[in-house]
Amino acid sequence: MKSPQTLKTKPLNTHSLILLEGEGTDQSDIKSLKGRAKRKLITQKMMLNLIDVCKTKEDSQRQKSYWNTYYCQSKIISSKNRIYGKYCKNRFCTVCSAIRKADIIHRYYPTLKTWKEPHFLTLTVKAVKINSLNKWINGMYRAFSLILNRYKKRYQRGKAIQLIGIKSLECNFNPQRKTYNPHFHIITANHKIAEILKQEWLQIWKFKNQPQKIVVSPKAQFIRKVENLERDLIEVIKYGSKIFTEPDIKKKTQKQNSNLAPMIYIQALDAIFTAMKGKRIFERFGFNLPKQPRPQPKSKLTYEFENWNFDLKVNDWVNPETGECLTGYKTPVELNFLLEESVNTQLS
Repeated sequence: MKSPQTLKTKPLNTHSLILLEGEGTDQSDIKSLKGRAKRKLITQKMMLNLIDVCKTKEDSQRQKSYWNTYYCQSKIISSKNRIYGKYCKNRFCTVCSAIRKADIIHRYYPTLKTWKEPHFLTLTVKAVKINSLNKWINGMYRAFSLILNRYKKRYQRGKAIQLIGIKSLECNFNPQRKTYNPHFHIITANHKIAEILKQEWLQIWKFKNQPQKIVVSPKAQFIRKVENLERDLIEVIKYGSKIFTEPDIKKKTQKQNSNLAPMIYIQALDAIFTAMKGKRIFERFGFNLPKQPRPQPKSKLTYEFENWNFDLKVNDWVNPETGECLTGYKTPVELNFLLEESVNTQLS
């Protein structure tokens, strides 16, 4: 495949007319496009494994969703230094998740910046087995809604403060114990709100008839002051699962610590995605964002365009007519090893 730097200027497609929709992406931002190529590679590799899991379970609906994500941005079009393509918008797509994250930061950061003493809160329950995961996540949502509704009524009667914040659901997998730890990450407008949510959370999970039954540990509920708002906002709106973590290429795993190297647990990842289906992973409470005009969808017809297809052999988009690679992305050895050799398809 030819690299972007070695090719000369060539004539564009002038024989077909095509409709381009949206604003497109800046083609000259190679750094950003290389990041997208990396996420596209990760997504395709992950989806193939997840599709195999669904085949064994004979879950055609999940297969369809995973295939939809597999083909997300597989074919793109460039025109007048802009890149265009369709997005699957699934939460397990790393390409779409990155776009969603940037959009949330853009919309929420100005409002959160006005909060005088924001605090970061983690609310969790006990670790559970796979067959109980969906039940516990549903229970967590019901419990949190009960707390919000209770305080909303008290606030309306002038007997409590208004609970203001944002929250998201995340779930970790423990491969040693084969358990799942669903939890909420929350940023509240002040420390008092965080304390109220923590105490109400602890109280709502107490069993009066079974005081010895502990499903929520006070030590597992964590509050700290927000020191870096953008960092904590990213923490709240990130992927949703820590089963898959992109390795830090700058911090190479040492041989003596190879037993601690990242692993991808496909069965567990599918279980988490299944349990999260239909849930609002990220949401605000107690406030509204300033109204912003909705951007009008743009579309245009053009003869001047080039087609690009993502090729897993080079992990980049390739022009089928010229063989040119769009970004020149080179996969780090550590990431390639993770995606090829560190995938566990059995543990869940």
